[in-house]
Amino acid sequence: MNYKMVGQIIAPIMAVEAVFMLPPFVISLFDRDSRTAVAFLLTIAIIMAVAAVLWLWCRKAQKLFQAREGLVCVALGWIVVSLFGCLPFIFSGQIPNFIDALFEIVSGFSTTGASILQDVESLSRGILYWRSFSHWLGGMGILVFVLAVLPATGRGGYGMHLLRAESPGPEVGKLVPRMKQTAMILYLLYILFTLLNFLFLLFGRMPWFESICTAFGTAGTGGFSIKNNGMAGYSPYLQNVTTIFMILFGVNFNIYYMLMLRHFRSVLKNEELRLYIIVIVCSILFITLNIRGYYASLAETVRHAAFQVSSVITTTGFATTNFDQWPSFSKTVMLFLMFIGACAGSTGGGFKCGRLLLLLKTLRRNIRKVLHPQMVQVVRANGQVIDEKILDGTSSYLAAYVIIFIFSFILVSLDGFSITSNFSAVLACLNNIGPGLEAVGPTQNYASFGVISKLVLIANMLIGRLEIFPILALFSRSTWSHR
Repeated sequence: MNYKMVGQIIAPIMAVEAVFMLPPFVISLFDRDSRTAVAFLLTIAIIMAVAAVLWLWCRKAQKLFQAREGLVCVALGWIVVSLFGCLPFIFSGQIPNFIDALFEIVSGFSTTGASILQDVESLSRGILYWRSFSHWLGGMGILVFVLAVLPATGRGGYGMHLLRAESPGPEVGKLVPRMKQTAMILYLLYILFTLLNFLFLLFGRMPWFESICTAFGTAGTGGFSIKNNGMAGYSPYLQNVTTIFMILFGVNFNIYYMLMLRHFRSVLKNEELRLYIIVIVCSILFITLNIRGYYASLAETVRHAAFQVSSVITTTGFATTNFDQWPSFSKTVMLFLMFIGACAGSTGGGFKCGRLLLLLKTLRRNIRKVLHPQMVQVVRANGQVIDEKILDGTSSYLAAYVIIFIFSFILVSLDGFSITSNFSAVLACLNNIGPGLEAVGPTQNYASFGVISKLVLIANMLIGRLEIFPILALFSRSTWSHR
């Protein structure tokens, strides 16, 4: 393990976090909220001091960098920014408990949207901005941003290791030959869609500050709202705009790059995109038929069904209605959507449509092998043969996912909530969704859970956002060996 090389990458990540705390600091000054302004200023000073010491200690690091260093950099990077990112909550006194503050910021960076807050509107605008911006920064990935803007991280051939470790999906590749250009393209697309979302919200007469925070939450598919009633109080136009952009941010960003290159045929043939759209359309149809009569008109029924389906499958977590009061069939569909998640390479969480597609194709291949043992069977996606390493990785991911889920479910059950509450809480945090059912439903929060359960759910949020293996790598003896 090249410890100094890891430190040399963690240091600029911390510096980037400190820079991004300047806007909420300025907002707090503008609002004459001195306590919150001091909280951000103190946090910035602490982060920069620690980052400077770390950089000086690691400045002569050898450039040896392999996959394990990439996994450790990603896992430690997210843990470090979370530990420092929660300090403004504590120093401002708005979330004085460390575990609660850590839960809130990890939920933000991991784009989960689960909250321990019972009165969101009591928070200052500086804290609300930082809370929502954590979604935006975590949505595309903190290290992807560092790769895009800091030239030092583009050298040494280790950019791909970082991108693979942080980006969601069974397979990550370059859009263009240079890794730095790939990261820049991803973030430029991300910024463009966020800006378009912001402008559409402004056009619907949403106040500018609320538009910014909502756009951050939608782009990162995070779901933190700055209103106690979530998105329920906004107009049908604003809810429909959010529905559309949640779906767009749940699409693999490679699709948008192909559209820019006018590779329309490749986009139309993309099997994951087709599965994603089919699941959304069918879910909206089934839930609309199931909840007919719950709302005043068919248009309102479709609007709520479309919003909640889009919110859950993209793991955004916004809510316009309490879907915990829907019939059992609709809630079952929602639980299925919580598991499946969005597309690989998007800002959404969950198991991913791409992995589900590969599992189904692998299952079909294995059935055919039983029926025809002598026949050579391969798995294809989008017309290309899938490498067996990717299929093995998908199966390993599923095995690790199930083990972590079961273990977490058992620990969280110690708090004594119902099975449905505990099951949906773990599912919602591990898949970075936010709201679950019953005690953690759309109108509830996670404040009632004990310290152990909150720590377990914090770990689930990080594990889910980083796709399991970077966090597991921290607990492997071979990761820390000098070989």
